[in-house]
Amino acid sequence: MKYPRLLSSGANNKVIVLSETEVAKLYIGDSRSDIGSEAEKMKFANTINNLVAGFIRLSYDEAMQAEMLVMERIYPIDYRAYEVERRELWWEAFEHEMAQLHKAGFVHRDIKRPSNLTGLAFDNILLTNEGLRLIDVGISTLRPQVGDKIFDKYLETELQEMAEFRQYFLNR
Repeated sequence: MKYPRLLSSGANNKVIVLSETEVAKLYIGDSRSDIGSEAEKMKFANTINNLVAGFIRLSYDEAMQAEMLVMERIYPIDYRAYEVERRELWWEAFEHEMAQLHKAGFVHRDIKRPSNLTGLAFDNILLTNEGLRLIDVGISTLRPQVGDKIFDKYLETELQEMAEFRQYFLNR
């Protein structure tokens, strides 16, 4: 099926443009992800800070027969156009906001894509005029959902991936 105003295609879902300010992640058939769980994680992260793309609403499109997670449209910019000193400031703000999310019990879990997935290694981190932002919380985790031991394991992996992203972001 051809999707109107297709913006991107992830491992399980497609994202379409709804307007200048909104996009929708489509859940069609058995998408292998849970729209309600993703919406709750996004809303939770949005109560902590603005690092994760903003949740707007859940909707359904009859024509496409698709459930839709409607969220803020983010316009990325290329970080390579900016001096390393400026990138260091964006990195420090990102690191601080990630620490806030971690302390609140949220781990993104998709800072670095698995090597067997297509796309860039850090596709889910976008630079915007407001700084670094995260998208796609489909596999994110909340501490109460998984308990302390699993959460801490995920957090350890995320901190390692953040260190890799820091090198990538500052030295490319």
